[in-house]
Amino acid sequence: MLITMLSAIKGQQFVKPKFEANDKSLQAYTYPDWFRDAKFGIWAHWGPQAVPRMGDWYARNMYIQHGSKWEIADYEDHLKRYGHPSVFGYKDIIPLWKAEKWNPEALMKLYKKVGAKYFVSMGTHHDNFFLWNSKIHRWNSVQMGPHKDVVGLWQEAAKNEGLRFGISEHLAASYTWFQKAHSSDKTGEKAGIPYDGNDPKYFDLYHEKADSSDTGWMTKNPVWQQQWLASITELIDMYKPDLLYSDCGLPFGNDVGRSMIAHYYNEDIAKNNGKLDAVYTCKEPSKHRFVQDVERGVMDSISQYPWQTDTSIGDWFYRTGQKYMTSTQVVQMLVDIVSKNGNLLLNVVQTPEGDLEPDVLRILEGISNWTKDNGEAIYGSRPWKVYGEGPSTLKNQEKGRFGGLKDVRPYSAEDIRFTTKAGSVYAFCMDSPKSDIVLKSFGNHSRICNCKVKSVRLLGESEKIHWKQDLAGLIIQTPKHLPDYQVIVFEIKFY
Repeated sequence: MLITMLSAIKGQQFVKPKFEANDKSLQAYTYPDWFRDAKFGIWAHWGPQAVPRMGDWYARNMYIQHGSKWEIADYEDHLKRYGHPSVFGYKDIIPLWKAEKWNPEALMKLYKKVGAKYFVSMGTHHDNFFLWNSKIHRWNSVQMGPHKDVVGLWQEAAKNEGLRFGISEHLAASYTWFQKAHSSDKTGEKAGIPYDGNDPKYFDLYHEKADSSDTGWMTKNPVWQQQWLASITELIDMYKPDLLYSDCGLPFGNDVGRSMIAHYYNEDIAKNNGKLDAVYTCKEPSKHRFVQDVERGVMDSISQYPWQTDTSIGDWFYRTGQKYMTSTQVVQMLVDIVSKNGNLLLNVVQTPEGDLEPDVLRILEGISNWTKDNGEAIYGSRPWKVYGEGPSTLKNQEKGRFGGLKDVRPYSAEDIRFTTKAGSVYAFCMDSPKSDIVLKSFGNHSRICNCKVKSVRLLGESEKIHWKQDLAGLIIQTPKHLPDYQVIVFEIKFY
């Protein structure tokens, strides 16, 4: 059991841990203010799978001769560039990841300027390659590849810039995800020749061959579940992150996952002298046990509990010629999420070498320009009585890929989002207005807000704003001078 007696004062006095490995105990969790105030984090979903420049899931797809167009493309690319996976496998891609242009200090300064309040490093993807200085797993970034403690260096850079630090783990799915490495070509001159995943020398990377019934996202094998638990426990104990993300629901849906969460919370309490400041996030409703994460999607309303969207400005790993979000789309997504009591965790796609493309730098500059003027309406804010009004609040909206609504959606000038802080309400116009802005929620005798408006101010500008309040709502005359960005924000105060 990971739930052991914790030392309260330098090993002299022992106290019983606060959290135990059951839902009733975990429901005593409280959401830390730092996370609720932060709203925006940046993520480095980065590792050796970036090397081929083919995007996400390369380590698996390179072993699939016949499948989807993406799987076939990766297999054929690997064959042409590196050779057959019976000889040159993923184990041979790993040494090609050198990260020679990676400068964590410079990137962290940039991310802070962009407006991120926390930073998340990938710890391990489904490829079972650890980006930390593991003592129990030889396939790690200190012994191989860049020969650097990627997690440790990211953490140091984040600490130096005053950002909270998190780690993502995608390991629970690796045991079944990597089983393709145990197969072979079905056709052609290499048909039947086993891929390198069948070599026992590399079972500690590709895992052993799974039982034929073990095909779910997370393995049913109790030995592998304990192996996962030991690995994530090592990660927690070595780095003590402020946030830990699992790319799944509650891991394995049993006491193994709950043991990990309880251990993480208890370790954080010990680190913070009795205060729980940790955030654990996974992909199922929280029920007050942790923070729910929604991949590539957003909630459709104000959530009772704080939550997080994780998404990427492009593919998860670097892909040559990929299309990125615009800075406007990122800002619109951030605003929509914050209005519903959520946070945005945004993957900024790095090259295999570790730097950022010019297109990515321009996107970040656009986000930075917006947060500099409008951050007061985001950071430290809370949801208002309603999250918004306008066409995008109506039913039958496009669904997200993994739940909720789609994260990147079209907005019009009639679409409004709201936050509140320190007695003010902030109204976000989600696209540049072409005519007067009508906020129906503030109409005289409104059931939502029957309050008399005292003042209206456009953030980032000094121009006096002309407005009136009547039965139709709060009507704001379009300012003569609008900022260069599309999402504009008004601060509204009341008598």
